Amino acid sequence: MKNFWLVSSVLVTVTLGLAVAQQGPTKESSDTVAKPRKKDSGAPAEAELPKIPSKLNKRESSIPEGPSFKSDVTNVTVDVAVLDNKGHFIPNIPRGNFRVLEDNVPQPVTNFNIGEAPMTVCLLIEFSNLFQSYYTEGWYQTLSAAYGFVETLKKDDYVAVIAYDMRPEILSDFTTDRRKTQEAMQRLRIAAFSESNLYDALVETAERMTDIEGRKAIVLIASGRDTFSKLTFDKARKAIQNAGVPIYAIGMLQALREYADARGGMGPIARLDFLQADNQMKTFATESGGASFFPRFYGEFPNIFRNVQDGLRNQYSIGYSPSNQARDGKYRRIKVELVNPATGDPLRIVDEKGKPMKYRIVAKAGYTAPRPVE
Repeated sequence: MKNFWLVSSVLVTVTLGLAVAQQGPTKESSDTVAKPRKKDSGAPAEAELPKIPSKLNKRESSIPEGPSFKSDVTNVTVDVAVLDNKGHFIPNIPRGNFRVLEDNVPQPVTNFNIGEAPMTVCLLIEFSNLFQSYYTEGWYQTLSAAYGFVETLKKDDYVAVIAYDMRPEILSDFTTDRRKTQEAMQRLRIAAFSESNLYDALVETAERMTDIEGRKAIVLIASGRDTFSKLTFDKARKAIQNAGVPIYAIGMLQALREYADARGGMGPIARLDFLQADNQMKTFATESGGASFFPRFYGEFPNIFRNVQDGLRNQYSIGYSPSNQARDGKYRRIKVELVNPATGDPLRIVDEKGKPMKYRIVAKAGYTAPRPVE
């Protein structure tokens, strides 16, 4: 059982929403994930790039000014995961059972693939004095989730580590070298600032990963609270939709919040703030084609990590040519359904015993059409 003062310190943090800033470690500066450094850094840009396909260019603003698709809308690719009620991937579904709708208009499927592939994952970790003060339960829980996820990666998976408080800081760029990843994780010891600017960190990371090829995702480990971001929730939501990078959000502090709430240690404002934080993380995850998890016990972490990997490694890749070819810069909603091609009714999936299975479809919610070329 954890010492009483550890739990008490977290409860005070939850109740007041404040923490005294400590002097954190000096952080090394870095341009961004998968970006070349500036030319005046003294080193060739090629030497700084990770060994993954990337076409990233530096942007001057966190708010996207244009569409996420840089070419004509001739083909759209949607990565789809079909999961059972335990979060396990359901394989071997034929192409003819998938129906794709864009703004409620059925689209002809032109490409269809399924398989397992290495992942490119950015581990985005909230690490501020707000909830990750040294040796508190929030600190221990955050590190447990982060280290636990890294241990599940395969040798060919690329991972980058970013921690954020007032601003995001790259601790390691994309690499398959687990020693570099472990060195980055070792820097998560004493938090520096009491701000937790989720929106800014999430949007900046998603935008910088937009043009990375292959199966990619952001694994967000955070409380979901945002204290001082320059971006609003609505602007962050739009930017994440445009970036098209799936977000798998893991919400921390669930058990502590329930403990504090049950004993009157959390006021109505704090309770509302945390509920809003959970809903924000759910929204970011759902609309980006990812998933959200809110564990109350440490024993839930392994199953969450399996679900994340099932959703990334095993996917149906569906391509179609939109019937709406207008270059209007508008957001177009995508819906993927499983149907019986003979009747058009929802597809009935059964388990090995012949019993009907509940399932859910995970796919991005849409994309932004290009604007006319000026």
